[in-house]
Amino acid sequence: MSEANPTAALVVIGDEILSGRTKDVNIGAVAEFCTDLAIDLMEVRVVADIEDDIVAAVNAVRARYTYVFTTGGIGPTHDDITADAIAKAFGVALPIHPEAAAMMSARWKERGIEVNEARLRMARIPEGAALIVNPVSAAPGFRISNVHVMAGVPVIMRAMLESIAPTLKGGRKVLSITIKCRVGEGSIGTPLAALQAQYPDVKMGSYPRMGDGTVMTELVLRSSDEARLAAAAKAVFAMVAAAHAAAGLPEPEPY
Repeated sequence: MSEANPTAALVVIGDEILSGRTKDVNIGAVAEFCTDLAIDLMEVRVVADIEDDIVAAVNAVRARYTYVFTTGGIGPTHDDITADAIAKAFGVALPIHPEAAAMMSARWKERGIEVNEARLRMARIPEGAALIVNPVSAAPGFRISNVHVMAGVPVIMRAMLESIAPTLKGGRKVLSITIKCRVGEGSIGTPLAALQAQYPDVKMGSYPRMGDGTVMTELVLRSSDEARLAAAAKAVFAMVAAAHAAAGLPEPEPY
């Protein structure tokens, strides 16, 4: 991970996530999105539908990271309180946004849907915020300062991510190499730690894989510096080869 890269946090909002009723898939989608743009996703928080808790979480992460993304809580019902919380976090009013109301009213008219007070809740946008286009259902998200507020419905959230992508500044692309080791983490923990100290600019992760009675450890190396990544991978591969030889195992697979 490059220190020069922009950083980000994700705040997932909703009682349904914390109760297990809804299985979140947006965390993975946002993580992949950030990786593609070379933005380092540093933190994810899951917060209940409690306004003060949302305010506290958003204020904490927006002061710390380059970008903040939120998902959930911008629908038409009483428990959709994300817009209220964001307005409170920034100390601004939450009026009906004329452009948002017009976009949604036009879509509803096409489909013969009544424009009512509940649906117009989705047109409440904090003062000073810019709209995030929603090509799926018209109800927009919004951006205020470095906070990007998006829907919780995965297909809509992904569409909103695509809408904001051109407005975000990425960093240096992070490259990765995976080396498969056929001994457990306990056998390679000490030499791997020594190599991590030798290559502090290359992030080294160890991920055990077990099944069918076999033990496998995947060593994943990540860096934005291709030359340093190659050098570290060569050293890690040699360490794995030595561990295999000591255990009477064949040479590790080429990476």
